[in-house]
Amino acid sequence: MNQAFLFNDDLSFNKEEDAWSITAQHCGQLVTIFYHSFELKQLTTIDTCTKYDLEEVAELWLEKNDIEGNIIHINIS
Repeated sequence: MNQAFLFNDDLSFNKEEDAWSITAQHCGQLVTIFYHSFELKQLTTIDTCTKYDLEEVAELWLEKNDIEGNIIHINIS
């Protein structure tokens, strides 16, 4: 079974969560992924390379975790 996310092109900083976020589809479900990181919070924009790195972080998270609901919080050290 393919458990990959299909990422949307909407990476943005969410002031309410104080984190970068992106939406993605997983098994027909729309999920919002929040990336919590002190270093990321300092950035005003995220380049394509970093965006792909964040998508990979989410894929690795999915390999070890089950999605409960439609919001995922990922803490990056």
